[in-house]
Amino acid sequence: MRRRWSLAVPLVVSLMAGCRRDGAPGPIVASGTVEWTEVEVAPLAAGRVARVLVEEGARVRMGDTLAVLEQPALDAALQQSEARVAASRAQLAELEAGARAAELARAEADLRAASAEATRAASDSARLAPLAEAGTVSRQVLDAARATARVAAARRDAAAATLRLLRAGPRRERVRAAGAELAGARAVASGTEATARDLTLLAPVDGTVLVRAAEPGEIIPAGMPAITLGEPRRPWVRVYVAQTDVPRLRVGAAAEVRADGQARAVPGRVVSIRDRAEFTPRVALTEEERADLMFGVKVAIADTTGALRAGLPVTVTFPATAAP
Repeated sequence: MRRRWSLAVPLVVSLMAGCRRDGAPGPIVASGTVEWTEVEVAPLAAGRVARVLVEEGARVRMGDTLAVLEQPALDAALQQSEARVAASRAQLAELEAGARAAELARAEADLRAASAEATRAASDSARLAPLAEAGTVSRQVLDAARATARVAAARRDAAAATLRLLRAGPRRERVRAAGAELAGARAVASGTEATARDLTLLAPVDGTVLVRAAEPGEIIPAGMPAITLGEPRRPWVRVYVAQTDVPRLRVGAAAEVRADGQARAVPGRVVSIRDRAEFTPRVALTEEERADLMFGVKVAIADTTGALRAGLPVTVTFPATAAP
C-alpha cells in the first residue's frame, strides 16, 4: 500500500487579498478543486490476477477483498511445507517421549536370548578343550566352538548396549537437532503462507475505487499498483497564493472552505506551503495575474462526511487573523 497526493492541478479561479477600512490586510481568498487522498494498493508478491472484485466508483470498507492473485506452484509449496512440519513434529515427539514399553520389552528379551546363547557357547567351548587335549576331538572342532562362543558373546554385548541406550533415552544433541529441524520447517511454512496472503489485496481504508489497473489474466509484479482508492473522509484542496501574501500564512493556519451552493463553510487547516514559487496556472483571468509568481498552499478539509466530492470547485478563505 502506498499513499500519494493527486497530481491534478486545481483550478484557480480567483485570488485576492482585501484591505479593510482601517488599513489592516483583509482575508486571502482563493479557489481550487477538492481532491481526495489517494491510496495505491499493490501486491507484495508477483502473480497472475485471478479475480478483481471491484469496479471503479465502488465504495469499499477497510478489510474488503479487492483482488486475488495466484501463483501456480504455490499450492504445492504449501502442501510440502505443511508435510515437512508434520514430519519434524512427529520426530521430535518420538525423541522426547523416549523408548516405548514394547521396545524395552523386546530389547530385554533379545538380551536374555543373547546371554543364554553366549553362556551355552562358552560352556561348549570349555567342555571341548580337555577333549581336544586328549585327542578325543579334533583341534578344528575346538576352534569352531571357540569362534561360536566369541560371536555369541559379541551379540550379547550388543544387545546389552542397545538396552542401555533405550533406558537412557535419546541424547540431548539429537533432541536439540530435531527441535531445530522443526523450527526451520515452521519458518518455511510461515513464509509460504505469508506469500499466499500477500496475493490477496485488501482495502487498507474505507474509500472509493478511483482506478482499477488490473484485469484477470494479467501478470503483475510486486509493488505495481493494482487498485487506487480515494479517501472521501480526507479531502484537501491546493490553492495558489501570491508571493506578497505568503508571509501571512503558516502551516497550521485556519481556513474556511465553501463549495458553491453551500450555506455553511467547512473548516480547514494549512498543512503545507511549497518552498518554490511558480507562475499562476494558465487559467488565470488577467495578464497581471499571469505575471505574478504564486506559491502552492495545501489545505486539509475537516469534512468526515464524504460530502465533498473530488473535483468539486470550492472557495478557500484565509481569515486576516490566520497568520501570527
